Amino acid sequence: MIELEGLCKHYGTGGRRMTAVEDASLHVGPGDFVSIMGHSGSGKTTLLSLMGGLMRPTAGTVRMDGVDLWGMDDRGLARLRNRRMGFVYQFASLIPTLTALENVMLPVVFGVPSPDARERALELLSALGMVERADAFPGQLSGGEQRRVAIARSFINGPAVVLADEPTGDLDEETEGEVFELFRRMNQQGAAFVLVTHSRELAALGRVRLRMDHGRLLEA
Repeated sequence: MIELEGLCKHYGTGGRRMTAVEDASLHVGPGDFVSIMGHSGSGKTTLLSLMGGLMRPTAGTVRMDGVDLWGMDDRGLARLRNRRMGFVYQFASLIPTLTALENVMLPVVFGVPSPDARERALELLSALGMVERADAFPGQLSGGEQRRVAIARSFINGPAVVLADEPTGDLDEETEGEVFELFRRMNQQGAAFVLVTHSRELAALGRVRLRMDHGRLLEA
């Protein structure tokens, strides 16, 4: 599904060059669950951005279903991300003029229309304890509630792989448990996960456990 080979990301030139990711290789297949831990600044977020085609690598390749992401044009890459990938960012990044329900359904608007999108969005919000807040706008939601909406949004198109960056960073223990359960269920249904987290409990969900250290991807 997703293959990284010799992936590098450098900033700057010469003696001022900074390495964010260095020679990272990884294969993520259907139904895999990979968890990545590491100190802040170790390159975890950059690695996810490279995997998701959000950032061009300095060297190395990222392939999705055998296709080199950076051999695609912008429209093809955007279509692939929309249909095959789900993203959970460190920040919720909701559209302030849309309701929680509309934010969850947003990827469908830019992708393939689905007659059951509203029903599926409500089911996802319900699984995260947010269905009663479906008509609320982001400004009316707490930070934790916004995060739950963003997590629901990442699943709306039934992605083959979910890239999640600290998905429970600002959630209470009960809500974190709901997120754990949703991730388990979606993984059992075949979605692969690559999860960056500081939570040892969440990292324990990973059948493959890795760590980042100064840009290098290592076994945990």
